[in-house]
Amino acid sequence: MAAPKFDLTYEHRVLDNARAARRYFAKFERIIGHMRSVTRLSVEERQIGKTEGDILGQYLSDLSNSFTALSYKYLMTNRASGSGKMSLDKTESGFPVFSELIQLATDARQAKLHLGSLPEQDRLKKDMVNHILSEQTAPIDLQYAMAQRIYYETLDGQPLFLSQNHPQAVWVGKDIKKKKRRYILHWAVYDSKTNIPVVYLMKVDDTGSRALPQDERRWPRVQDALMAQAVSELKLLTIAKGFDTDFRDLAPKSLRRFHLGPMHSHAFTEQHGPIRDVLAEADSPPGLDWSLAWTVETLLSEGQEWVKTGIFNAAWRQVYTLDAYGLDGKTDGYTRIDRALILPHRAYQVLEEKYSERFDGVRKYVVGRNDTILSYR
Repeated sequence: MAAPKFDLTYEHRVLDNARAARRYFAKFERIIGHMRSVTRLSVEERQIGKTEGDILGQYLSDLSNSFTALSYKYLMTNRASGSGKMSLDKTESGFPVFSELIQLATDARQAKLHLGSLPEQDRLKKDMVNHILSEQTAPIDLQYAMAQRIYYETLDGQPLFLSQNHPQAVWVGKDIKKKKRRYILHWAVYDSKTNIPVVYLMKVDDTGSRALPQDERRWPRVQDALMAQAVSELKLLTIAKGFDTDFRDLAPKSLRRFHLGPMHSHAFTEQHGPIRDVLAEADSPPGLDWSLAWTVETLLSEGQEWVKTGIFNAAWRQVYTLDAYGLDGKTDGYTRIDRALILPHRAYQVLEEKYSERFDGVRKYVVGRNDTILSYR
């Protein structure tokens, strides 16, 4: 029996020509640059610490490298024979679909093999000049070879944001009297359901006999546990409590999750909701017809308590501050959530004039002249 076929045209859009691909990646190059500015501004406004800002900035740099690589992979879309076409999530995220990041990782593992079979850039440039002089036509095949050469050079030479970015530890201090070290553990995923980059930052107190990153018994288990829990549907409270229970000498003092999207754009996406109406009324020129959601969930420990873990055993467990809603005391598993939009100035003007009440409580990072970022409540 043949496998069922699924029509993804409703959710996905294929960039089927070189011009559309170039416009899309040029837009994201600017947007990622603005996300870096928002990160720096978040540090200045003390919403996150400097170390957290540095970590987040590195992930954004890696994301930029991944998008740069994809831009060369699809530079000659529908112009050269054999050139592929990129798919993006047009109804939810505005980002490339998850399979693009999976293929990126596969290509990165084989980048050296491809580079060994492709001529060097200097050779390709000379061949293109000779082709133009002798044939008096565009050297399409050579241009495609050059784009692929740069694609694999980027994969081989630059750190990338992949579908899974495994946990790393950054040492931030120690308490000699209490015999504990403090780390920020960080990891990231390209969420397969939302098609959005998601970054996790966890502050951990370590009372183990060996420093966590050098402990061959604990560190691999910690990495596996954190990656297994890197799912957007899981509440931060669930992740933190599970970690606190599984690792007796590691105390998670805070946990943050950054959702770097979705991106809305009249030129590329078909999301519904008030932000679509804002962009429609702004009627901005190409390159300025977009907005990006920036959401940060934060869970904070307010202390610890001595809890029985068996008939004869007990252990310290973290007590987390939760943001309760409703009369039944239900929570969304975080201490607070900070929602923000990054958007160009014209779209912000429309939002403030006609839709301001619908965006109460959302911080607005507005891109002004010379790409300066202004922050408004």
